[in-house]
Amino acid sequence: MKIFLAGATGAIGTRLVPLLLQAGYQVVGTTRSAARVKGLRAAGVEPVVIDVFDRASLMRVVVAAHPDVVMHQLTDLPSGLPPAQMAEGTRRNARMRSEGTENLVAAALQAGVPRLIAQSIAWMYSPGPEPHVEGDPLDIHAPGTRAITVRGVATLERLVLASPPIEALVLRYGHLYGPGTGTEARGEPPSLHVDAAAAAAVLALEKGRGGTYNIAEPNSYISTDKAHRELGFDPNYRYGIAVPPTRAERLSRS
Repeated sequence: MKIFLAGATGAIGTRLVPLLLQAGYQVVGTTRSAARVKGLRAAGVEPVVIDVFDRASLMRVVVAAHPDVVMHQLTDLPSGLPPAQMAEGTRRNARMRSEGTENLVAAALQAGVPRLIAQSIAWMYSPGPEPHVEGDPLDIHAPGTRAITVRGVATLERLVLASPPIEALVLRYGHLYGPGTGTEARGEPPSLHVDAAAAAAVLALEKGRGGTYNIAEPNSYISTDKAHRELGFDPNYRYGIAVPPTRAERLSRS
């Protein structure tokens, strides 16, 4: 099976590539930088240098790849997430989620791709009873910078989930930490290690059905019951290394 991984050199994409290859998938991976082609090729990925805002070129490369699944792990945030750059990064990332996603979905439809798995985020729910489940509304009336992010997320999810005949899955990830994320420390809930995020994408590929999944460590803000039940999601996954459960996880099991 061939996977078209959009965002193969991002925080999740970098950790996802070896998992896909180890599972026996053929991977075509995109990057915006020609300097990263050598590393992708050495890892076993067929590299594609592409600007996803170039709709015509993106359509050509997806059609040429003829993948079985498109995985959308595209983001446009500054490396290390420096606070001084986050306002501009938020605007760029919202554009990636809206215009970039629109182009990627159009390319997938043009190529006749049957499945699409996309990265979203899990802390954009509208205020209300917690923990939030996947069917709860997003905070589309949020003020300020949060409004920019919510609009981008809502657009991404709408474009992905309302694109028949594609079977689409949206993974709403918690705040990432770990290699390539800018922090090694667990942050505010809902949080998620980048390795567990990558593993969840593989589980979605192999076990998921169309729809939305909250993907995070145990917390009071969102419920991850659906991901545990349908995907077998394990928030402790670290490339096969067992990690002791957190206190919250121990309490939830007692």
